[in-house]
Formats: sequence, structure tokens, C-alpha cells
Amino acid sequence: FAWLLTLHPTAAGRVYAAYGGVYVTIAIVWLWGVDGIQPHRWDLAGVGLMLAGMAVIMFAPR
Repeated sequence: FAWLLTLHPTAAGRVYAAYGGVYVTIAIVWLWGVDGIQPHRWDLAGVGLMLAGMAVIMFAPR
């Protein structure tokens, strides 16, 4: 995956932020849906904060 980031170096940070956002969100969804462990409110707050940070990086003016 890291090699693909070198193909477009100007957008590498945005791509990596998007990847991290999707990865963490899917991990929490998997924990809840597959493992049957309900996330704590702090888990959901952390995901929300992480998605907000991802949005700042992804949608900042270029």
C-alpha cells in the first residue's frame, strides 16, 4: 500500500488520512457487528473525532 502513495506524492497525505479513517471506522463496526461487543460511548466519540480530523485533511483547500 505504501508504494501506491508514491505514485501521486502531492495527495499522499490525503489518501493516507482517508485510509486511516475507513480502517478505524470498519474496525469499530466489525467489533460491534461480528464480535458482538457494543462500543463504549468513548469509542464512538473517538471515531467521531478521528473522522472530523480526516475530513479536515481531506477537504482542506488545496
